Amino acid sequence: MTAMDEIALEAQSRMVKSLEALHANFNTLRTGRANAALLDRIEVDYYGDKIMLNQISSVTVPEPRQLLIKPYDRNDVKAIVSALSSSNIGINPINDGTSIRLVLPPLTEERRHDLVKVAKKYADESKVAIRNIRHEHIDLLSDDEYSEDLKKRIVADIQKVYDEKVLEIDAAFKEKETEIMTL
Repeated sequence: MTAMDEIALEAQSRMVKSLEALHANFNTLRTGRANAALLDRIEVDYYGDKIMLNQISSVTVPEPRQLLIKPYDRNDVKAIVSALSSSNIGINPINDGTSIRLVLPPLTEERRHDLVKVAKKYADESKVAIRNIRHEHIDLLSDDEYSEDLKKRIVADIQKVYDEKVLEIDAAFKEKETEIMTL
């Protein structure tokens, strides 16, 4: 087996990043259990700027269906409650003055199916992204800089990496689907 060419390695690196983005997207989907990653994309209006929630507070999971948010500065509680209320997570924050609790209601069967559809959409978008990466890198071989044999080998390397990443995406989706559908 020969070493992979620079173009194939670059394609592999970008495909790995696409897979990491997929996992980050999956972490924002709500399952039956509380997960601090659910709040990773919540932005809080912090003195006129938008700041990520996890930068101005700590988020813990005291119980399986509950998140506890403790702001580093007590004056930020109202801004955090406002950001949570206007987000699309569908959970009403409970403000006790110094911290905020989010009690996750059990998911209905219909909501579980909707979340699986969202996860499928994320997986499909990830597949499109790596397919585009594959095409971009194969197109780089169109000039006369490479011999035909070398082009074939590089294309085969890129295709092999692509196939591996598609299988990883499918496995990640199946795992997330099982997690969402488990009561």
